[in-house]
Amino acid sequence: MALRTSTERRILDAAEALFATNGTIATPVDAVLERAGVSSATLYRGFTSKEALLGAVLERRHRAWLACWDEAIDAATTPEGRILAVFDALDAFRDRPAGSRWCAFLGAAAEHPHAPAEVAGAVRLDTDALRTRLRDAAAEAGATDADALAEQLLLVITGDLAMRLRERVRDTATARAIAAALVAAATGLSPSDPGSRSPARSSAARTRTG
Repeated sequence: MALRTSTERRILDAAEALFATNGTIATPVDAVLERAGVSSATLYRGFTSKEALLGAVLERRHRAWLACWDEAIDAATTPEGRILAVFDALDAFRDRPAGSRWCAFLGAAAEHPHAPAEVAGAVRLDTDALRTRLRDAAAEAGATDADALAEQLLLVITGDLAMRLRERVRDTATARAIAAALVAAATGLSPSDPGSRSPARSSAARTRTG
């Protein structure tokens, strides 16, 4: 029997909060059960293992992250602004109630060097989405090598997320400045304000994977 939607949400909410605070390995299943207010039989009816639960948490978080990124893309008025909108999204996503100290996907990858399929798949989904959406936005902006620019931006984004482990109070200003310089060099366009408002939407920049 499938879990009720409300029960599944309680379990995922509890697991996400505990995994983000304490890490996956250090969080026993009993702690998730207590926080969610469910029995072990109920949890395992919906998730076959702790790793499967983590995979489900990451997949749900991935959908929420893409929605936040889409909102930032919608607020940009230029092609280069739509590339840099990822930094608006990173700041906005961290400020949400479910925001975490740094990156749930990097954290999962760090804790599971030989990740089970559910975890590896979720991390790969997030990485592929970042790479594809950045590449499509770079192509729209007229980058001479969209693939190369996407890889450079992915490195900047990943480094910025990792820096949050060193400095908890940190925004994306430095990473955004580096990215803007890379975009300008790759497109020949001067960096513009990615925060200006417009209803325009770029379908290329919103490409999803998975």
